[in-house]
Amino acid sequence: MTEQELLRRRLAALGLPVRAVVPARGGVIATAGVVTLDDGRQVFAKTLAVPLDGLFEAEAEGLRALRELGGAATPEVLIAAPEVLVLAAVRPRGGGAEYWEALGRMIADMHTTAIGPRFGWHRDGWLGRMRQDNTWHDDGHRFFAQRRILRWLPEPHVVAAFDKAERQALEHLCEALPELVPPQPPTLTHGDLWSGNLLADHDGTPVLVDPAVSYTWPEVDLGMLWCSPAEPGKERFFDAYAEVAPLHDGWRDRMELMFLREVLSTIAHGDDDWGAAAFVRRLIAPFRRR
Repeated sequence: MTEQELLRRRLAALGLPVRAVVPARGGVIATAGVVTLDDGRQVFAKTLAVPLDGLFEAEAEGLRALRELGGAATPEVLIAAPEVLVLAAVRPRGGGAEYWEALGRMIADMHTTAIGPRFGWHRDGWLGRMRQDNTWHDDGHRFFAQRRILRWLPEPHVVAAFDKAERQALEHLCEALPELVPPQPPTLTHGDLWSGNLLADHDGTPVLVDPAVSYTWPEVDLGMLWCSPAEPGKERFFDAYAEVAPLHDGWRDRMELMFLREVLSTIAHGDDDWGAAAFVRRLIAPFRRR
């Protein structure tokens, strides 16, 4: 059975017989696409060949939280079952300054209004095929160190990628976080805000998908976008963001550090086909001790 056939079968089991599927691009773990149902309605749906416990439920909750707590635009969740997630259909986004400016204001509004009680979330989430540890913590520096960086060190692909000295350098970097990152409140974050998780509604308004939500530093979201591939007009995101939520001094110098969690996750998934380990080695070089 092909992946598309599996998606069709699982939707049919939910009472949604399928007329056609247009596969989505950009996903790395799920089979997804815009689905035309037999009654003519269009939805977005995705499934996994081997379901991950709680993944789609956590994703659906994250989408609702971004919309209801953070005021961001997300697709309406139609069905969140263990094997299938069905959302209201959205469309590919356009480009250009207008889109990025609207996105910058949307994310800044979320970061300044959805302030959390602590760092973390009431349940673990998912980043790709692996759990995102969201255990609550009162200290943002320790949360980022323990839940977003050191959490990846025991993963087999990460163990294979770095020697003892390099792993110690990562630990030294974590010890230095209070000197590197200014205090920031725990704010609601998308958590996986790269360009592939940005779509649009029928009016062209930015729409967020595939979140890995938690309350953490707002610069985590900024780092994901900063380190995403360059696109025309993307620089306007940061200008528009700063008009709503002034950025901390030296924020540009921290963008790669904020991206470190994503890079370690890439290595842990065995997907280092672009030099992720070299990225980490460059970042930790100042923290190696003889």
